Amino acid sequence: MPTHLENETTLVAEARAGSAEAFTTLVNQYDRNIYRLALNITGNREDAEDVLQEAFLKAYSNLERFEGNSRFYTWLVRIAVNEALMKLRKRRGQREVSLDEPVQTNDADPMPREIEDWGENPEQRYAQTELHRILFEAIEALEPQFRTVFVLRDIESFSTEETAELMGLSVPAVKSRLLRARLKLRERLNRHFRRGQTREM
Repeated sequence: MPTHLENETTLVAEARAGSAEAFTTLVNQYDRNIYRLALNITGNREDAEDVLQEAFLKAYSNLERFEGNSRFYTWLVRIAVNEALMKLRKRRGQREVSLDEPVQTNDADPMPREIEDWGENPEQRYAQTELHRILFEAIEALEPQFRTVFVLRDIESFSTEETAELMGLSVPAVKSRLLRARLKLRERLNRHFRRGQTREM
C-alpha cells in the first residue's frame, strides 16, 4: 500500500519536526494493531493497555533515534514486543503465573465485528466465539518465546525475516520456534477436541 507508506513517512517526518498532531495521527493509525499484538502476547487486557501506552510514549520520546531504515510501524512493534515481554517477566516476579490460566477477554477478536451481521444464527455465533476462545487460550498457554514468534508470524503476518529482526533472532531460530509453537498448539487443540468428542459420546 504505497499511499499508506508515503503517509507514514510524511507523518513521521512532521512528528520529528515537533508536530504533536502528526504523532497523534500515527497513534490513531496503529493503536488497535499494537493493542491486539500486546493482548496476544500478555493475555491480559490491563497489561495490553499499559504496553500500548508505554510503546507510544517510548516511540515519542525516542523519535530522534528513529533513522528510517525500517518502517515506523516495524520499529513501533519492536518496542511493543519488548514492553510486552517485560510485563510478562515482571508478572512472573510478582507471583507464579500459570500459563494455563483462563484468559478473561471478550474483545480480542481479530475478525471484523461486522461478521456478526451476516445472518448467522445464535448457535453458529456461539460456536465461532467458543472456537476463538479455545484458540486464544491455547496461544496463551505457549511459553512467551514461542507465543511471541507465533503472534508476529501467524497473527500479525510479519515475514520470517521481519520477525527475526523484531526479536533479535536469526531466521533459523525463528523458523525453529515457529515450528515448535505450531506443534504445541496443534497438540493442545487436538487434546481439547478429543476431550469434547469423548464427552459427547
